[in-house]
Amino acid sequence: MKFRNQLIAAACLLAFAGLGALYIRMWVVQKPRQIILFVSDALATRPLTAARLYAGGAEYRLELEKFPHTALLRNASEEFAVPDTAAAATALATGHRTRHRAVAATGKGRSFDTILEKARSEGRAIGLVTNTLLTAPSAAAFYAHTARPEESDGVALQLFEKEWMKVVLGGGRLDFLPEGEGGRRKDGRDLVSEWKAKGVEVVRSKAELETAQGGDSGRVVGLFSGGPLAFANQMESGSEQPSLPDMTRRAIDLLKSHRRGYVLIVDAALFTAACEGNQAERALREVMALDEAVSVAVREAGDKALILAVGRHGTGGLTLSGYPLLKQQKGEFFGPDPSGYPYLSWASGPNGPQPGITVPRNEPAAVAHPSGLNTAEDMIGVGRGPGSERLSGFLDNTVVFSILREAL
Repeated sequence: MKFRNQLIAAACLLAFAGLGALYIRMWVVQKPRQIILFVSDALATRPLTAARLYAGGAEYRLELEKFPHTALLRNASEEFAVPDTAAAATALATGHRTRHRAVAATGKGRSFDTILEKARSEGRAIGLVTNTLLTAPSAAAFYAHTARPEESDGVALQLFEKEWMKVVLGGGRLDFLPEGEGGRRKDGRDLVSEWKAKGVEVVRSKAELETAQGGDSGRVVGLFSGGPLAFANQMESGSEQPSLPDMTRRAIDLLKSHRRGYVLIVDAALFTAACEGNQAERALREVMALDEAVSVAVREAGDKALILAVGRHGTGGLTLSGYPLLKQQKGEFFGPDPSGYPYLSWASGPNGPQPGITVPRNEPAAVAHPSGLNTAEDMIGVGRGPGSERLSGFLDNTVVFSILREAL
């Protein structure tokens, strides 16, 4: 009897050890400490192909192309086959489709939990980087809830109230300052001064960002421009504004020491602005800036990080046509081919035919519109690290939220 009890005890001990090992393997070891999501309208086949050729020719490979897992992402909104920025960003940030103009909420204002709010509840450090306004729907969908995102006063206040966001870097300083001090706030509040009073380190230049440590609160807010940041092809050596790769690197530096790991969102939104204005060279340089930021993240976060890069929606319909050489010179893309036809053209935008205005010889648009219209196309999602293997085949863009949620 005694020997039998010993065998039972040994069997229970082995079972307990096996279950413990399984738990550690499946739920502890496999949960990545570093989770980074890049979001940009550049993640579509035509701009990526054009950017590759522009960067180094047909045999060149972008960092994004080295990711092992790839999917095409459907991106319809609740009402339309082609989403606007708010609806597309909300699907990625919350896993829910919604109406146009609604940010992480229904059209009637009922809130959806965002991936950053989920990450906070799991004890993760939180970071947000954008090269446009911090209050723009592309970034706001990850922290704010509103059916009226054009009311930037309220969106900025929601960001101010998210005291659990450790690192916030981008543009749109005027949304946080009162009208009397050159800002846009109608409530008279100076949120920049209020941040500082709470011990938040507020930085306004690349140099200040490089030395930032978080002040008494351990938090860093970067407001590098009154509006969007400069395009990548506008930045010169010694620029006071940090580039997208600069902000990505510093955000990782400031987040990486957190005991429970971190989640960082990088919103590369200036590509969209370039496409809306039919500015192809700016658009392609923004793709290259995104690719460099992704390379920085891969290097700084390490092989065990979960890194995803996904598209929101197409804009403008940029197309590279004709027969460029295998190793075309960069500048030649922005002029006509040997037959006199433009290499680059747009589906819609300000370069389209208008009464009394000659259509530009280079980068013409088929349809005139004040800005390039959103286009119907599946977006690309690429990933590396634990959980990214779910990016395969044709998927709804809401799967991005699910992948991130399971990784927390």
